Amino acid sequence: MEDKVNFTLVGAFVLVLGMALVAGVLWLAAGITGQKPLQPYAAIMTESVAGLNLNAPVKYLGVDVGKVSGIGIDPNNPRQVLLRFRIEEGTPVKVDSEVVLKAQGLTGIAYAEISGGSVDAAPLLPTALAPVPFIRSKASLSVRLENVLSGLLTGLDRLSTSVSGVLDDGNRTALKQMLTDTAALAHTLAAQQGHIQSGMADAARTAHLAAQASVRLEATLQRISSSAAAVERMAEAAGRTSVSAGAAVDDAAAGVAQLRTQTLPELGRLVGEMNALATSLRHLSEQTERHPSSLLVGGPTRAPGPGEKALP
Repeated sequence: MEDKVNFTLVGAFVLVLGMALVAGVLWLAAGITGQKPLQPYAAIMTESVAGLNLNAPVKYLGVDVGKVSGIGIDPNNPRQVLLRFRIEEGTPVKVDSEVVLKAQGLTGIAYAEISGGSVDAAPLLPTALAPVPFIRSKASLSVRLENVLSGLLTGLDRLSTSVSGVLDDGNRTALKQMLTDTAALAHTLAAQQGHIQSGMADAARTAHLAAQASVRLEATLQRISSSAAAVERMAEAAGRTSVSAGAAVDDAAAGVAQLRTQTLPELGRLVGEMNALATSLRHLSEQTERHPSSLLVGGPTRAPGPGEKALP
């Protein structure tokens, strides 16, 4: 017994279901884009926008706020790309906000991401001169990595060129000779290992003896310091003695001055008188020897000279 299928009912069901799906999609799309009015924005990109399609999402800090409405070459500069966006009104796009291209997950679908900007910055709004505000752009992560890698490769290339220039035939020969000499020196040091160890042991003993000598030297220095203190005390005593001797010398000088000013003149006069007395005694002695009777009758009378009268 065969089942009878009503193809008319099946076709009507499929048609109604398809229309319902289309209506639902249109309703959802109208609901998403119709919730808020959209504001046009634009941006200039200086990099490739490969992977970015029309109606690609525009996100503000990860939140969907609009769609990409236009992609084209900048008419003022063919090396730049002009992007147009339709973003919900009320989105806090600031004058210092930046738009950057990013890839979504593993699919690699590109979208536009807008940064928040600073809190105190003014909002980016349309004006009479610029009805479509331009959001500043920033290089994407892939472009920044490419720039870094390009700079790194350029540096490596310059380094390789410099190394190649330094390591020419002459320098390579000199480097090879240096390595050969270093190896020979290492072999020589290995052969003289016993002597080196002996020298190190001698050095250790010398250091030990030097340490002992240092200890003895310290004791000697202490004794010298004690002797120096004793000498200093002797010098202080000698200084005090010198002061006393100076006082004695001053007293002696005062006595000498008194002797010179008072005693010596008296002594001079006494010596003069004694000389006169001695002269008189000498004359008396000579007269007595010539005329012994002069002690009794006096000395002889001198004859009067010319014009003198004789004494009676």
